Amino acid sequence: MLAVRDVAINFNLNDLQAFRAVAELSSFRKAAEALHVSQPAFSRRIEKLEEALGVRLLERTTRRVSLTAVGRDFDRKVQQLLDDLDLTLLGIRGVATTRMGEVTIACVPSTVYYFVSQVISRYHERYPKVRVKVFDASANEVLAAVLRGEADFGLNFIGGQEPDIEFKPLMEERFVAACRRDHPLAGKRKVSWTELAQYDYISVSKASGNRLLLDQALSGLPGRPQAIYEAQHVTTMLGLVEAGLGVAAVPSIAMPGADHPLLVSVPLVDPVVSRKVGLIRRKGRTLSPAALQFFEFFSEMKGRRVQAGKKRASA
Repeated sequence: MLAVRDVAINFNLNDLQAFRAVAELSSFRKAAEALHVSQPAFSRRIEKLEEALGVRLLERTTRRVSLTAVGRDFDRKVQQLLDDLDLTLLGIRGVATTRMGEVTIACVPSTVYYFVSQVISRYHERYPKVRVKVFDASANEVLAAVLRGEADFGLNFIGGQEPDIEFKPLMEERFVAACRRDHPLAGKRKVSWTELAQYDYISVSKASGNRLLLDQALSGLPGRPQAIYEAQHVTTMLGLVEAGLGVAAVPSIAMPGADHPLLVSVPLVDPVVSRKVGLIRRKGRTLSPAALQFFEFFSEMKGRRVQAGKKRASA
């Protein structure tokens, strides 16, 4: 099947898939189970591959399996080869559901709990063998991870002005006041920023992209809220709100639905502050089939999330 300088290479696609499986799982037993073959048959595939190449690809101990230096380089090339093959075969029924792979998405924490988790759940139902890694970090760290290739793509509210980044808008969401259902603001149809300032206010730290966005939007506003508590992430802020320590201004995507027993969101006005959230990917980078499918899932899911957010914001 493969040849180098007219010398036949005595291995096939099954052997390459076996190598990729053990490289991902670091275990002969787990890799054999994932490919639904016996462990002796799986071991023979790896031995056949190493004999054909004339090099050792794996270091085996009683506890684990690891790649040699040559194996790591070969693994990168095999992964690209199999991904290219999948891109060709994606239209054939059954290929995508049996393919093993790994996708890393970088995203700001405010998008994870009530949006990204829904997309991951749906993606896993259709592609159960693909492993998903979530790198949740600040907006700048998410951008850097995508630029460095540490994440296949990201979900962020910055990056649209970066020359090496493609930004695909998904939604524009407003900031809302987060409070408990028993708080005086919970029954209001809308709340101004000066009203919000009358209560103990919880904010993200200055290292947060949301903090920078709010500071810019509210600069010069008299009576703007001053934080008595600070947290690193929006999800931590919501935990403090739920504990009854105060109120917070958060992106609507970070809030739970209307049926949440403790938390409620109220639209913030005077001024209305919003942010654009979108998918970011490095220009010129070809996504693997698994990553490309995951990327496209976000566009499919955005409509439901935006509608839910609008219902909460207008309640």
